[in-house]
Amino acid sequence: MSYLMPSEFVTKLVDQGESKVYMGTRDTLIRAFMAGATLALAVIFAITIATQTGNFLIGALLFPVGFVMLYLMGYDLLTGVFTLVPIAWLDKRPGVTLPRMLKCWALVGIGNLAGALFIAVFGYMNFTMGGTEEINEVGLTMMEVGESRTVGYQDAGLAGWIVLFMRGMFCNWMVSMGVVGAAISTTVSGKIMAMWMPIIVFFYLGFEHSVVNMFLFPIGLLMGADFTLYQYIMWNEIPTVLGNLVGGLTLVGLVLYTTHVRTQPKKVLS
Repeated sequence: MSYLMPSEFVTKLVDQGESKVYMGTRDTLIRAFMAGATLALAVIFAITIATQTGNFLIGALLFPVGFVMLYLMGYDLLTGVFTLVPIAWLDKRPGVTLPRMLKCWALVGIGNLAGALFIAVFGYMNFTMGGTEEINEVGLTMMEVGESRTVGYQDAGLAGWIVLFMRGMFCNWMVSMGVVGAAISTTVSGKIMAMWMPIIVFFYLGFEHSVVNMFLFPIGLLMGADFTLYQYIMWNEIPTVLGNLVGGLTLVGLVLYTTHVRTQPKKVLS
């Protein structure tokens, strides 16, 4: 049967979370680097399509190709380990301790950032012909996104920070549903379909993804967008990371774990 019941695939998710902690440092960094680079290329792909067609929906419909590729290759995003590793810790898997979970998060985050920055440098070179030409239309679009998603939030003050945090939460609700989707089916086509749907939702609605932003804002800075590194970190990346953590853990990981693994006793009906 190509579809797994929730009680079956949630156990697989706990197993995956445990395996992330036991993975060697070199392998974790390499896989995370490739995940960050693959996702960043998918952002370029989607924004290029949206800019050239004038239809953002088309870009959103095709963006999940990057997510699908990196997960089929077994690469790791920070948003994914935010969901998977904590449920292995809650399940009291041997060796899955709080310090090791934090170390896993840190290594994946560093690898994702390195991969995203690698593509940001490539993107800058590509959009400006190595700095010898004016920035093309796709590059200008990325600059505008970077400005609106830092200065725009800052201008709103505390309300902007709260909205940004919530957009990070809802982003990883959808992205982690994609991670879960990869475990629902035992066929490649089934995995792709299950991953594709929630990723479209997050991208089209403009929710905030910490790894996407590790690419989008640095490339904006390289091209001279009107915001600073401080504004990017304080008025985007930090609240986005926190929102991604809370969203993936509470809206996906804990919900599935508590209702399909650590369930309540069944009711006794008289």
